[in-house]
Amino acid sequence: MARYRGPVCRLCRREGMKLFLKGERCYKPSCPIEKRGPQPPGQHGRNARRAKLIGYGEQLREKQKVKRIYGMLERQFRLYFERAARMKGVTGENLLALLERRLDNTVYRLGFATSRAQARQLVNHGHITVNGRSVNIPSFQVKVGDEISIVEKSRSNIHIQSAFQTASGRGRPGWLEVASVEDMRGRVVALPRREDIGQNINEQLIVELYSK
Repeated sequence: MARYRGPVCRLCRREGMKLFLKGERCYKPSCPIEKRGPQPPGQHGRNARRAKLIGYGEQLREKQKVKRIYGMLERQFRLYFERAARMKGVTGENLLALLERRLDNTVYRLGFATSRAQARQLVNHGHITVNGRSVNIPSFQVKVGDEISIVEKSRSNIHIQSAFQTASGRGRPGWLEVASVEDMRGRVVALPRREDIGQNINEQLIVELYSK
């Protein structure tokens, strides 16, 4: 299955909530969710009634939502779930922690990019180092003590600078800290906790879906 390349604002409207896929636009009044409300996409969206989901439908919708938030394909997502299920602790929380610890998500959370898609591009194109070594694998799992930074030649990039400055005003999750503003370097100071994930996610529905 190919990665979705269409208008990402449609995905937010399909889920009835902001998924923060569009970067800075998601925080502005021009965001379609702000302008039109959370009605479904399409020409009849304004008049369509959103069906109340129960059981399997609700579980499937939750899985699709989380996949879209983190930019996952189905096979990737299932592998994360299987790994989470083998870990000690609560499977749903393990799953979210694994997704949060992806390098592309960490780059986004540190504020080097305005969206996870932009962060994935930065990683793919070699703009990111982990502990001083270039890493171009978006799924790379960061661990406590890792230092993530922008390579020196990319620190003057206006898009990265703008994202970094904007993120400073919105804050960062408690499991990350900015080690150096000048060097655009952040550090993983703890493992992500459930309360660090700000979006409205019911991970137990995903566990129930995959456990059938």
